[in-house]
Amino acid sequence: MITVEHLTKCYGDFMAVSDLSFEIDEGHVYGFLGPNGAGKSTTMNIMTGCLSATEGHIRINGYDIFEEPEQAKKTIGYLPEQPPLYMNETPAEYLRFVGEAKGLKGEKLKRQIEEVASQTKIEHVMDRLISTLSKGYRQRVGIAQALLGNPKVIILDEPTVGLDPIQIIEIRDLIKQLGENHTVILSSHILSEVQAICEKVLIISKGKLVAFDRPENLEKLLLSSNGISFTAEASREETEEILNEVDRITKWDVETQEDMLTVVTIKTDSKDMRDICRQIFFAFANHKIAVLEMASKKANLEDVFIELTEGESGVGEE
Repeated sequence: MITVEHLTKCYGDFMAVSDLSFEIDEGHVYGFLGPNGAGKSTTMNIMTGCLSATEGHIRINGYDIFEEPEQAKKTIGYLPEQPPLYMNETPAEYLRFVGEAKGLKGEKLKRQIEEVASQTKIEHVMDRLISTLSKGYRQRVGIAQALLGNPKVIILDEPTVGLDPIQIIEIRDLIKQLGENHTVILSSHILSEVQAICEKVLIISKGKLVAFDRPENLEKLLLSSNGISFTAEASREETEEILNEVDRITKWDVETQEDMLTVVTIKTDSKDMRDICRQIFFAFANHKIAVLEMASKKANLEDVFIELTEGESGVGEE
């Protein structure tokens, strides 16, 4: 469906995107992650034909976005982070304008406006000025315009930013529904949102692709998946001294320390988690110090993101 080959974008001496390559299949919801300045929005703007590239190729449904822009853009629906809405128009007027710009006419235009209004659940606000709508409904109108023309690919840049919790849940449910009939690419800073919605995740850092897989597979690959959290009835100093006696611990972090109770999270390069738990238990027992709680700590998408993008400054073009 989408092929990105050796994509590079430079702003003077600054390289926003560096030799980026990946392929996206039809009919899935993809998450597109990266810190501020990683090149997410730049890449999405190039994919939609809104921005030129310094080098590389992008093919959408077989059409080169640079050499065959008209055919390629017909297969894309795009919602930028700031929806391009006209506040002095109603959703009905705005969608009619967008539909005509996309080449829709007559009954076909009328039918598609009715369909996208139903999909996004904005039928009852179609005759109200967009300026009077809540941000959640404005986002729905923005998604509705992206759906006009029945594009195969829907690209959404931060679709839930600034929404309240109820609006976020509603937009998430809508995106899941869109994924049943479209290929959806979703950019978001809310990692729990990506984990809940997306079947596959792309992570870029400093303009380069650093991961592309299902969220659960990325979690399994991380060292942080081999983690243990425990609470010891000891001071911080005593806890750290005892942990120095345990083999195969690569890192530990003291989460809290209060009233002779220390909560610690450790990482280990050992695949035998039971053996590490046993070593920790007996190391503290030998010092007659009780371990009150102990549990394995599973990595999540936030752990993946932090580990793969750690050290990125986030300065520069997005």
